[in-house]
Amino acid sequence: MIRRPPRSTLFPYTTLFRSGEVARYLSEKKKERQVARRKRKHDEKTLGAAAPPKQIPRTLENTREPDETMVDPEDEEVRFDEMTDEMASYFNREKEPKILITTSDKPHTKTNRFCKELSRVIPNCQFLFRRKASMKNMVKQAAVLGYTDAIVVNEDRRRPNALVMVHLPNGPTAYFKLMGVKYCKEIKNCGELTSHRPEVILNNFNTRLGHSTARMLASLFHYDPQFHGRRVVTFHNQRDYIFFRHHRYEFRSLEKVGLHELGPRFTLRLKSLQKGTFDTKFGEYEWVLKRHEMETSRRRFFL
Repeated sequence: MIRRPPRSTLFPYTTLFRSGEVARYLSEKKKERQVARRKRKHDEKTLGAAAPPKQIPRTLENTREPDETMVDPEDEEVRFDEMTDEMASYFNREKEPKILITTSDKPHTKTNRFCKELSRVIPNCQFLFRRKASMKNMVKQAAVLGYTDAIVVNEDRRRPNALVMVHLPNGPTAYFKLMGVKYCKEIKNCGELTSHRPEVILNNFNTRLGHSTARMLASLFHYDPQFHGRRVVTFHNQRDYIFFRHHRYEFRSLEKVGLHELGPRFTLRLKSLQKGTFDTKFGEYEWVLKRHEMETSRRRFFL
C-alpha cells in the first residue's frame, strides 16, 4: 500500500518535493498503474471474452443530470419537427446553400483573416465587408440576393469573439460566443486546402436544443459531399462547448488511416437562439443562457 506524503505546517510541500519524497510517491504510483495495465492485457489474451470488463471512468458526460428534452432521432415527433422546421428545405435538397460572411464595422486584420479562412472551409461562401450597413438591412438584402445563411463575426479587443448566424429567409438566429481561435499558420504541419466539398460530422447533440443547433450548423455545408476529396468537418459537442475541427483523411496503409489537420480551429458556445431573423427589439427567443440561474450543477448540460 502506497502512502501519500504528509502535508503539514512543519513539513511544507516544497520541502517534501525537494527531498524527493513526492517524486518517489509518484514513481510508485506509475509503476502500480503499469502493473495493472500489463495484467489486464494478459487477461484479455488468455481469457478472451471471459476477461473482466474494462472499468469505465466516471466523467461529467456519463454522469450528467437527466434531461426531459433528450431526443431519439427515430422518434416520430422528432421526424415531424424535422420535416416542418426552417431547415427542411436544405435537408430535402430543394436549394443549394449559399453563405454570406461579414464582420462588424472597421474589423481588425485578425478578424478579416478568420473570416477568409472560414470562407475557404465552407463551400459556395462569400466574404464581404459591412460598409456601415445595419444588421437588419444587411439580413434583408442577403435574403433578396439569394443567400441561405448569413454569418456575422464580431470582435472585441481586436480579436474575433462572437458569431451571429442567421438562417435565411425565415430564421432562426443563433448567437455563439467564439473562443480558442487558432489560425492555419499557427497549426503545426497544417495541410493545404482543396476545393472539394467536405463531409460534415455532428457529434453528441442529444437534446431538442442541440438537435436544432446541429441542423443549423449542417445547413452551412453542401448536402452532397465529395468523398474522394477526403475532407471532413467536425462539430463535437462536449459540456455545451462546440469544438470545430477540419481534417483530411490520409490512408497510410490498407489498415491504418490518419488525420491531417487543415485548420482553422475554434470553439463555440451557444448563448441564445431566436425565432425568425435578427431582431433584438421584438424578436422572440426560444432559448437564452442565463448562467447564474441555469448553471446550478456541473453535470447539467443543455445541448
